[in-house]
Amino acid sequence: MVTQEVPHLSRCLEEAHSLDEFSTSYKEVLNTSNMKKSEVSGVMAKADIKPKSIHHAKKWSDDVENLYRFQQAGYRDEFEYKQVKQVDVVECWPETGFVKKLQRRDNTFYYYDKQRECEDEEVHKVKVYVY
Repeated sequence: MVTQEVPHLSRCLEEAHSLDEFSTSYKEVLNTSNMKKSEVSGVMAKADIKPKSIHHAKKWSDDVENLYRFQQAGYRDEFEYKQVKQVDVVECWPETGFVKKLQRRDNTFYYYDKQRECEDEEVHKVKVYVY
């Protein structure tokens, strides 16, 4: 198995742990500011990166909404979805940025609305993975 190192990952993880913020998303933990989106997805998909830690979301956000949608379809998050389905881009609503369509492992499609679908009662069930 070939592993690749994601630049600045350890520094970002230290910063995320020091913040002790439970609504931190995987996008905030993985510092991708100086990498192109295709490079990030390529590195993450090819490296078979496993999460270092996990916590549950405490409050709703756009990232929590998208994680909710991925987890409903049977995936941890966008990285695992891209890895399993071998896609580069996930279909999103242009107006909100929320995930529009996902394909489950049994090849059934889930279609999502433009509006929020993760109700306040469901937020605590969303798992946020830290890489």
